[in-house]
Amino acid sequence: MQSATTAPLQLFTNTRVQRVALARRQFFEEGVRPSGLVGEAVLQSWMRCSRNHSDTHRPVRIEPVSGSRLHSALRRNRQLLDAARSELSAMEDALGGIDCRVVLTDPSGVVLHVTHRHAGAHQAVLGRNSRVGVNISEQVIGTSAAGIVAATGQACAVVGGEHYFEALSQMHCAAAPVRDVHGRLAGVLDLVTEVRHFPFDAASLVALHATTIENTLLQVQSNDHLVLCFQASPALLGTPLQALAGISSDGTVAWLNDAARRLVGGSAEGERDVEQLFGLDLASLLRLARQPTAQSLRLANGLGVWVRARLSAADGIDFRHAIALGGESAAPGEAECPNGNSVAPAQEPEAVAQLAHEEAAASDTGNSGTLLERNRKLIEATLASCGGNLSEAARQLGVSRGTLYRRLRGTEATHAAQGR
Repeated sequence: MQSATTAPLQLFTNTRVQRVALARRQFFEEGVRPSGLVGEAVLQSWMRCSRNHSDTHRPVRIEPVSGSRLHSALRRNRQLLDAARSELSAMEDALGGIDCRVVLTDPSGVVLHVTHRHAGAHQAVLGRNSRVGVNISEQVIGTSAAGIVAATGQACAVVGGEHYFEALSQMHCAAAPVRDVHGRLAGVLDLVTEVRHFPFDAASLVALHATTIENTLLQVQSNDHLVLCFQASPALLGTPLQALAGISSDGTVAWLNDAARRLVGGSAEGERDVEQLFGLDLASLLRLARQPTAQSLRLANGLGVWVRARLSAADGIDFRHAIALGGESAAPGEAECPNGNSVAPAQEPEAVAQLAHEEAAASDTGNSGTLLERNRKLIEATLASCGGNLSEAARQLGVSRGTLYRRLRGTEATHAAQGR
């Protein structure tokens, strides 16, 4: 394919329609790469589609997938559909006066949900295209916003003639990705209209709603995580702009949403230690889960934020060692960290509260040595499995290295006293 600089200079391409028409002529007829006339995402999609579809004039057959594949897709994406239900309903209400469709697909492009509105006579293509069970991936319908997102994971808009097949040149669409706790594409949210352009910024609107669905999905999939919701302003908590993080019971950060990655900054790149990102060890962060209101927190990078934490009742057992080992790391009445953060203690999960009750009872009856021995064995076994690496052992136990060091010194002092 020739470079665009070798093509004759074209005048009077002032409108988007004119630029797209020129781009199509250069790309499909002259073999010239029309850089600058259409977006790079559209151009890359044309190149992918041209490998599979040589004729851009042919009719586009948009057929549903098999019943078994649709049933499997609906079952496999039940969490996504549940997480999106409220937001999809809100979108459909907001867009009720506009001739457009709200579409949700799975990662492969199979439609899982579509607005239940009858398409007008001027929306013949939209009526065939927007049905549950149809496949709107690039492999089937060529370039479209949903197809590009499914192929690349990046939000985009595709307008009119930017669609690969001319049969879809009256369509206009904007789509954004929804990701899961593993960072993988979980689905695609798509807005589609026919003939008439969107009378609003469709790309911004769909991105906002996709973010809300993604945030809901991340929390739904985090029953085994401590979930932190934080932002520079407490007014932004609970909105699409809130930052979210999932913390595992081993003291590592399992996932961050886009807003969280922006707030923690460059330190998030490859860093998974909770204290290195949030400035508090896991035991201190766990206490936040029992606070009724947002608490101030200074991140390890120095940024002050407001944070709320959520821990499901079932998670208490997985996280109990972090509290049991880290509970003594602070002065009485609060948990402190080197960067000045302090978090008031709160009621521990039931399993941990029971352990504390047993420890107090053992102390009263003179049997505290048994529980100390259990803690010492846990620490020593973890250290042995980590080859004596204190940092790795602390990470596995979900406490800071300083906390673990103090506990080790405490058990050594106890043994020395018993030896005397």
